[in-house]
Amino acid sequence: MNSLAEGLTPGDFTEANEPFALFLRWLDEARAKEINDPEAMALATVDPAGLPNVRMVLLKGFDEHGLVFYTNAESAKGGELLTGGKAAALFHWKSLRRQARFRGLVEIVTDAESDAYFASRPRDSRIGAWASRQSRPLESRFALEKAVARYGAQYAIGEVPRPPYWKGFRIRPVEIEFWADKPFRLHDRIVFRRPAPEGGWTKERLYP
Repeated sequence: MNSLAEGLTPGDFTEANEPFALFLRWLDEARAKEINDPEAMALATVDPAGLPNVRMVLLKGFDEHGLVFYTNAESAKGGELLTGGKAAALFHWKSLRRQARFRGLVEIVTDAESDAYFASRPRDSRIGAWASRQSRPLESRFALEKAVARYGAQYAIGEVPRPPYWKGFRIRPVEIEFWADKPFRLHDRIVFRRPAPEGGWTKERLYP
C-alpha cells in the first residue's frame, strides 16, 4: 500500500495527478502529527425519506479500491448504506489544516475480510458487537451491561465469532476533493472525478 505514495514530494499536492497516492501521503502525515484518531471520518448517508445522516466512524482499510470501515448492518447507518448504495466521507485534520472529501458507491467487503478484521479486535469489542443492537431503543444501561455479561459467558472459552450482521463496507469513490488552508481564506481546492469506480480520473481546481 505504501507504494502508492512513491514519487510525491511534500507540498506538491496541487501537482498530483493520482488521488489515491495523494490521500495515502496525507493520511500518513496525519498519523504522524494528528493528536487523536487520524483515521476518523465523518460518514454521510441518506435515509429513505431523503433526510441526511452523518456520524463519525474509523477508517480501517484503504487501497486503490477505496475506503473500508465496519459496522452493524442492522443499524440505521447499515440500513442506509444497504438501501441507498451511496455515501460520502470527510477527513478533517485540524492540526494539518487539511481536509479530504470522498463521494462514491458502496459495496460490502468479503466475509473473509470482515472475519479477519473482526478477529483482530480486542475481545471485549467483539463481545460488544454481539451485545449491542445498534441504533435501536435501549431500556437502560443495565440492560446493555446484562447483554455484555451474557455474551461474555457464552463465549468465555475459545474464539468469539463474527456476528452475521457485523460487516465491512467499502466506499468506491467517484469524486475526491483535497482542501488545504491558505491565508485570507484563499484556500487550495483540487477535485478529482471519474464517471464510475473503474474509470480514469479528471482533475480540476476549484475556487475556495
